[in-house]
Amino acid sequence: MAEAIISPGIYARENDISFINPAPVAAGAAFIGPTVKGPVEEPTIVTSYSDYLRTFGETITSGSKQYEYLTSVAIKGYFQQGGNTALVTRIVSRSADYTRAANTFISASAKGNNQPFTLETLGKGVIFNNATSSLAGLSGSISGYLNSDGSLVSGSADNLRWEIGSINNALGTFSLSVRRGDDNTNNKTILETFNNLSLDPNSPNYIESVIGNQYVTVATDATSGVSYNYKAGSYPNNSKYIRVSGVNLPTNYYIATYGVTVSVDSAGVSYSGSLPIASSGSFWSAAGNNVSTTAAVGAVTWFQDITTAATNVQGVVGSSYNTAISLLSNRDDYQFNIISTPGLLASNTTAGAQSTINSVIALAENRGDCIAVVDLVPTGSSVGATVNQAVGLNTSYAATYWPWVQIKSATGRNEWAPAGTLVPGIYAFTDAIAAPWFAPAGLVRGGIPGVIQAERKITKGERDTLYAGKINPIATFPGSGISVFGQKTLQTKASALDRVNVRRLLIALKKFIGDQATNLVFEQNTLTTRNKFLSVVNPYLQSVVERQGLYAFRVVMDDTNNTADSIDRNQLNGQILIQPTKTVEFVVLDFTIAPSGATFA
Repeated sequence: MAEAIISPGIYARENDISFINPAPVAAGAAFIGPTVKGPVEEPTIVTSYSDYLRTFGETITSGSKQYEYLTSVAIKGYFQQGGNTALVTRIVSRSADYTRAANTFISASAKGNNQPFTLETLGKGVIFNNATSSLAGLSGSISGYLNSDGSLVSGSADNLRWEIGSINNALGTFSLSVRRGDDNTNNKTILETFNNLSLDPNSPNYIESVIGNQYVTVATDATSGVSYNYKAGSYPNNSKYIRVSGVNLPTNYYIATYGVTVSVDSAGVSYSGSLPIASSGSFWSAAGNNVSTTAAVGAVTWFQDITTAATNVQGVVGSSYNTAISLLSNRDDYQFNIISTPGLLASNTTAGAQSTINSVIALAENRGDCIAVVDLVPTGSSVGATVNQAVGLNTSYAATYWPWVQIKSATGRNEWAPAGTLVPGIYAFTDAIAAPWFAPAGLVRGGIPGVIQAERKITKGERDTLYAGKINPIATFPGSGISVFGQKTLQTKASALDRVNVRRLLIALKKFIGDQATNLVFEQNTLTTRNKFLSVVNPYLQSVVERQGLYAFRVVMDDTNNTADSIDRNQLNGQILIQPTKTVEFVVLDFTIAPSGATFA
């Protein structure tokens, strides 16, 4: 706020012009899938499961039953196992049809009952609607819209209400609260409150600058075909639920420079008439249903009903993932080390899931900084069918797990889920108690908490067959619970990179060293620059040795690989040689039976 200059003195002012570009969105794991609500095809960071619930919801009604998306099952397990941040991209069946709900009607005390401003939900879909029209949205305007206790007839925990109060005509301010759609007059559930709002664009508490007016759309480059998010609006969104989509009655300079209220505008109309009156209301006009059961799309399948022949998996098909995959291919905007698409099965060609799984793997390979956790087959599959499905996949940037496991759903029912749904949580637990280069498997780090049972108890022979076929078994051991008992990638050729811990080691090393190398761009190509790089990278790699990630390493960045020719081409070369540590996967114990009287050396 500007300081008034009245009495003599020294007045020191600050002018901040050091505009800093936002850093890439960074998260431990990225999840793509359908959710109950929230922004569509807009990668969003959540820092806890409660944060996820607030933005994306948990259960949905389909037909006469409630269901939980596998997306929320995966994210719940991820945070329970120690995950810190998750990048969630909501997909829908027909993204073009999904729109935001608008505020219904905010009456003004003068100027002909115009709307002084309009609000819009950040999330998309009819789940945000709880009114049928703009007039119905103003509480009490239509009989039957409200119950006797002030609750909305069609309100739910997943949609929103608004309330205007604390009108101050002298200062030209008011408050706006965002309420949950299932509350009532005597038991309000207030999600957010913004106080002392103003319609004066010159005021520091101008409604658009306080709440925000930005919205995100998806655009696609006509040449490359790559999708990207385009953010429009002048003010960042400070609300987690709504944005100001327009101010129709701005009141410029409501308070004069000498602190007196300006009572009328240039037309002689009272400025106070621009202010909203104390009222509450709801939202309407959004389009887009979570679950479509039209004949053209087919019946929706959930949990164990997701089969190879399923035409509609959790309300979406394989092509529904395309835009989200394209968005997350931009590593400059989004950073993560795990990517998961809970519910997609590589064997599902009917809904196009097989090609989508291939696209997810290609994303991980092209980015080079993450590993994809994928699922291959539905419940009831045999060991042979599972192994056969993995034959056509050959990459060190993906891993798969089998069989399915039974979990307690948020609906209260026990449901079957693909094993890969819970594996990102195993990776998060490994990172939390050890490091990415430790194997996310075994009885120490591979336990899967909360799992009721595996689909089947596989034998030692079946585990051998699965492991030889690049499938990581989910094993059940009496007294020890259910654990991930393998850590192979889907790479066919035998090498260090056919193990998950080595691939994740390389991801971690490339991330750190790559970030350091970025700082070298446009620096002088001199010995000083090289030594600056080496002084950071060598200690880091030594710390990885001490933390059991490497046996040995060597970094070469000197005259041997930076010749005069390469320097003239504005190129700086570095060579990093590493020996990754190997994990113990086979314990061989020889028991020798000696005769009586023998001595042991």
